[in-house]
Amino acid sequence: MGLPMEIEINWNELSDVHPVLAHLPTTMRQLAMRACLDKDESIFRQGDQPDNMFYLLSGEVRLIRRSRAGTEIILQRTRSGFFAEASLEHGCYHCNAVATEPTELLRFPAHAFRDAISKNVLFRNDWISHLTREVRRLRTQCERLSLNSATERIIHYLESEGISGSVVLKQTKKAWAAELGLSHEVLYRTLRRMQEQNLLKDEDGQISLVVQSSTRARKARTA
Repeated sequence: MGLPMEIEINWNELSDVHPVLAHLPTTMRQLAMRACLDKDESIFRQGDQPDNMFYLLSGEVRLIRRSRAGTEIILQRTRSGFFAEASLEHGCYHCNAVATEPTELLRFPAHAFRDAISKNVLFRNDWISHLTREVRRLRTQCERLSLNSATERIIHYLESEGISGSVVLKQTKKAWAAELGLSHEVLYRTLRRMQEQNLLKDEDGQISLVVQSSTRARKARTA
């Protein structure tokens, strides 16, 4: 990974915006590097050895893997916080990480990160809380990807990720399709059909489920 433009870290300023960083042990702060990446720049590749842990300050990072059919599947989409946490206990990365827009992040040596978890109780408790939230997120994503139809996955996403069945997309529909484990052609086709059936509305990037009877909803989910 090329990480150009390494810049000075103001921990007080960062902690105001990212409270979790306030509990970082002094040794980790001393070893941390802050860096900027360009859009589409690789952070790590599948098979690389995990030498660092990363914290996203701004921008967006996606962890990507390809299915047997060649479809791109987004395993994780992050706009803030730690990512690729499982790599801390593995000998190599099992996916690719890419900055999908200009991105700023922190990187910490993995050995220092492990040492901090082992010796600093406050940081260890924060880390456990973070992992618990991540497990819940992954459980929801696995549940969604196990659904058979594109319609079911779209409805699940809107219900689990949105507010009252409504989501404002902060990514392209092509990228959303990858997150749903669908080709973008299938996503576009399914969205068009659902709009024709008055199951959802797509207005300037805000996608919302239409309130409907339970019988009609069941039929839609099996389409």
